[in-house]
Order: sequence, then structure tokens, then C-alpha cells
Amino acid sequence: MDFTARMHTKSQFPDGTMPNQDHGVEVTTAGQGGRAGRTARRRRRKKRASATPTASLSHLPQYVRLRKFLHQRGFNSTLLQPAHFPDTGRGLQTLQTIKPDQLIVSVPESCLLTASTVLDSELGRHIKRWKPHLSPLVVLCVFLVCERHKGDASDWSPYMDLLPRAYTCPAYFSDHVMAVLPVSVRRRALEQRAAVRHIHSSNQEFFKSLTPLLRRPAEDVLTYEALRWAWCSVNTRSVFMKRPPNNFLSGADHYALAPFLDLLNHQPTVQVKAGFNDESRCYEIRSVSGTARHQQVFINYGSHDNQRLLLEYGFVATPNPHSVVYVDADLLWDVSRRDGPLHQKITFLRENSFLHDLTVSSEGPGWRLMTALRLMSLPQMFYHQWKAVLLGQAVCEEREEWSLQTVRTLCQRLLQDTHAALDETSRLLTHCDPSVSEQLRAVAALREEERCIVGRCLEALDGPTSGCRRGAVS
Repeated sequence: MDFTARMHTKSQFPDGTMPNQDHGVEVTTAGQGGRAGRTARRRRRKKRASATPTASLSHLPQYVRLRKFLHQRGFNSTLLQPAHFPDTGRGLQTLQTIKPDQLIVSVPESCLLTASTVLDSELGRHIKRWKPHLSPLVVLCVFLVCERHKGDASDWSPYMDLLPRAYTCPAYFSDHVMAVLPVSVRRRALEQRAAVRHIHSSNQEFFKSLTPLLRRPAEDVLTYEALRWAWCSVNTRSVFMKRPPNNFLSGADHYALAPFLDLLNHQPTVQVKAGFNDESRCYEIRSVSGTARHQQVFINYGSHDNQRLLLEYGFVATPNPHSVVYVDADLLWDVSRRDGPLHQKITFLRENSFLHDLTVSSEGPGWRLMTALRLMSLPQMFYHQWKAVLLGQAVCEEREEWSLQTVRTLCQRLLQDTHAALDETSRLLTHCDPSVSEQLRAVAALREEERCIVGRCLEALDGPTSGCRRGAVS
């Protein structure tokens, strides 16, 4: 079963709780050691955990309303309850021991908020007659904004009341925070911001057509800020649920918001089985390894590194076994160009899709990065061998050493950028409001992890290296 859970981000909820992944990250300046920092953070988390026990939230009015709302639609869960955890914030606690392969949660189709739900609503009449057809994402975003605008009059108000007021994913970042992101994340974050602005600007006429449904002018309700909030709600909280093509919609329909289920937090090492069950007509999640009684139940959003987690969900998970640091193609070009003309090689790498996912990890440089560098180490006269190198053919010891030395230079440049970003983040944190502080702490966590990974990569490069292999290009 497919499971692309895009759940809540580290943003404040109406009940005052903070959702997942509050890792107690402190901004560490360039001169501080990673090991001492990690030990200190563990001690702080342990101290907070002992001082602030897990507390049930199920008695609070907003959660009582949500339970009642879902019960009327056929959902009833006696296994899990909302709770506040000292280390992760809001999540779900199991009241019984969960065994391997046991069903954790089952949300009926009637409780899921999808584009089909919207088409069956009052808003659906306006969507069905609008041309050109709208995408499922836009339909869900507009529905969320309109339902929030209705307030208590909305049928979905028990769910709407528990959605975050704001998010810490990069679509919310100010320009100052954007500037301290790693280059690859910043580029994608700007693309996210542009996507939301396009939704807002390209659908103005449709928004105006909804005036009869609204208590205020459409331009005052369907603002850029409102659509950004709705877009982040869908992007961070929806689960993957493939739907059949719809004559009133444009594009693939695979978004589903799942109330209550979206209280589950992410842990990189947890394994679950999840997806929509066509027989029960429910979205179901099953545990693979089980959970002890009264513990927090976690799920896994996917094997994502922390750059992806921050970009898509607004938090950083530590520790994260999937984490790597990406090497931007422009940096690769800048570091290597002193060794001769590279335009033809860069073009060749780009045509063969070898200028993305270039990474370093704690164990050393990634295979794609080393392959790209090995090709770039070859003289122009070896053009006929370039394809063979991309397919894994070895190069001689001299070319291999050039490639490894270039990785060292890349790592040193990455560290310089990371140290500068951490220093700037620390400076910005001294005089910013709480909402920006949350954004900066998320970026600081990512940058601190980047510093540790690149440092360990350099240590790995100083270890033994293999020499020239038989059949290598010389």
C-alpha cells in the first residue's frame, strides 16, 4: 500500500500546543563541537521529559468536538488518544499494547476530506461549471479557506479548529530566513512560494465568482496569505490516496486529509503499512513492529532526508539515518573550473541527468558525485570513454586522487557556507519575533546537521583509499 503521509508541521495549534519534532535544537556556532552539543541536547531533553510528563488532551473541548464529529461519520477509535509529549509536542498515545501487524487506526472514507468531498459541497456547484477545470489541489485549498471563513457555521469546523494557524515550512519563510537556507533548499523553497503565488494570481476570476458564498468580498477572503495557509495544510497533512479521473477536475487526484490520523508524528526508523482499503472503504495504518502501552505511536512519512522534511513538512528529525548534504551543480562548477574547460563535460553530465542528487554523507561522497567528478577529471581526448565512466568504469589512481581532492575542496566550501549561515542564524535569533524564531531554529537544526555530516565526510576521506583498478581509464 502506498503511503505518502504529509502531516503536521512544527507550528502552533489553536490549543497552544506545538505539533511534532520539538527536538530541543539549539543554535551552535561554528566553533562548538558537535559531540558536546549532542550530549548537552540529550541532557536538556531528558531534563524536560522528567519535568513535563505526557499529558492527555482528549478531555479538551476541541478534541471532544472532533471525536463527536468523526463518530457521527462512522469513526471510532478506542486504541489511541491525543496527548502532549515532552519531546515531540502533540501526538497520539496508545492506551493498549500494539502488536506487530495490528491495525493502528482506520478512518472511514466518509471522514476523509478529498476533492470529491468538495464537489459534493455547496462550493462544488461553482467548481463544476467553471472552465478551465481546476486542479484537485486548488479545489482543496479554496475549500479550506472558505470553511475557515465560515467559522462555527462550517460542517468541518471541529477539524478546522485543530489545524495550525501557521506553518514553519519554507513557503512561510521571510527573505532573511530564506537567505540562510542551503542553496538547494532555498531554490526549491522559492519554487514553493512561486507556486502559491501562481495559484493566487491565476484564479482571481474564479475567486470573484464565489462572492455569493462569502460574507466579505472574495479578495478579502481568498488572499495570498489564506491560500498559503491552505496550501501548506494540504501539502503537509494529506495522505496519498489515488482517486479515479473526474470530469470536473484537471490533473491527478491523490490528496486526502484524514482528521485524527494526521495527529500521528513521524519517526525515521518506524515502519508501517498504510493505504486505502477498497474492501473496508477506510484509510488504514498497520504497525510493523508494535508499540508498548501508553507510548507515543509514530508513523513514517517516507525515507526522507532532513532537507526534504524541512521543505515539505517544516521540521527536522534528529537523528535521521537518511540525512545527506547536497552539492549544488554551481558549486561543483566553481570548484572544478580552475582545472580546465568544463563546459562540454557539464553539458554531457546534464544531458545524462547526472547533475542532481549529488551528495556527501557521514560515510563519504555519494556514488553519483564521485562518478561525476571522475568524468570531469578526464582529459578532453578521452571523450569516447565518458559514457563508460558514467556506467561505472574505473579511472586510474591519479584521476581518482584528483576526484577525492575535489571532494575535500567541496566539503571545505560547504563548511564555510554552513558556518556563516549558523553565525547569521544566531544573530537573527537575538532580535526576532516568535514566529520567525521557530523558522530559524528549524533552519539552524538543518545547518548544524549539515556541519556534522560534512565534517565526518572529511574524516572519512582521510582514511585509506583504493588505488587504480584493472581496466581503468588512464
